[in-house]
Amino acid sequence: MSDPRKTTVTAAGTSTASARLGVGSWTIIVILVALLGASGFVAYLGWMLGSGADVTTAGYVAMALGVILSLAVGIGLMGLVFYSSRSGYDEPAVFITTETESASQASVETTGENR
Repeated sequence: MSDPRKTTVTAAGTSTASARLGVGSWTIIVILVALLGASGFVAYLGWMLGSGADVTTAGYVAMALGVILSLAVGIGLMGLVFYSSRSGYDEPAVFITTETESASQASVETTGENR
C-alpha cells in the first residue's frame, strides 16, 4: 500500500507543497541580498571618508530634532494603526436599514419588477 502524501495547510491557506520557492523567488532573494551588500559597502565607504569631518553644534541639534520628529511620527502612526484596528474602523462597510426603510424598499423593488 502506498501512503497518501499529507499536505499541511499553513496560516496563509497554501499547502506546503505549493509554498516551495521557485526560480523567480530565488532570483529576487539573490538580488535583494546583493543590494543589501552594496548598500553596506557604500555605508562603509561613507563612514571611512567622513571620519575626519567636524560637526558643529547646529548639526547635532538638527540631527537630534530629526531623530525625535521621526520617532514621533512613527510612534503616532503605529498608534493610529492599533487604534483603528481595535476600534473596528478597518471592518468593511455595511448598509444599515431600519424596519420602515426596508419595507418601503421592498415595495419599490417589487413594483419595478412588474414593469
